[in-house]
Amino acid sequence: MCLARARAILHRADGVFSTWKPNSPISRLRRGDITCEMAPQAVTDVLKSCRTAREISGGWFDPWAMPGGVDPTGYVKGWAAQKALAALVSSEISGAMVNAAGDIASHGGPTSTEHFRIGVVDPLSPSRLACVVELAGAIATSGTYERGAHLIDPRSKRPGARLASASVTGPDLGLADALATALVVAGESGLEWVEPLEGYEALVFGFDGSSRRTDAFPIVLQGPTGFKLKTR
Repeated sequence: MCLARARAILHRADGVFSTWKPNSPISRLRRGDITCEMAPQAVTDVLKSCRTAREISGGWFDPWAMPGGVDPTGYVKGWAAQKALAALVSSEISGAMVNAAGDIASHGGPTSTEHFRIGVVDPLSPSRLACVVELAGAIATSGTYERGAHLIDPRSKRPGARLASASVTGPDLGLADALATALVVAGESGLEWVEPLEGYEALVFGFDGSSRRTDAFPIVLQGPTGFKLKTR
């Protein structure tokens, strides 16, 4: 039953927020066929959270600056996974994970005393791991090493990336997802708005092989990549 509920949540999220489905509420909103007041409550909730992420990131995450109209994809994938995870949590399950195309929401771990461990890919050599993190919550990674130049700089309205990748950990995958996207576009200076957020940490890799992380990013093992992982 838990799995069925989690799956239903993901299917509903896709039905509401898919920009590929012309009759989804978000597609209709983008075309101007409906207003926010006419859309499902989930759209209102997600866009409210997107405004918060936009404010935190200084505008580097901005669904309203996307081509074709508002597009909360950079937030909603993590949001949906976090909702699905909530359906899996029970007193009978020591740990659960929902993997949304590499962005992961987790609860507990393999045992009652362990957290899950997750590998972070080396963006300059994606067949290798840069490091392993101990995950108490969620992790989102954004970059161009798999899908190419798909991230939009909200200031130029054109594809843009100042980092090879960014990973953000924290209690909520939706916000972590949005912040990871914003970091790749904004560059290393974006660590300044992640650092003060309670419970959130970040690790970024540059195209030149450099890397930086916030003080408490939960690395437990560094991979054989040659990256020198330094705090800010």
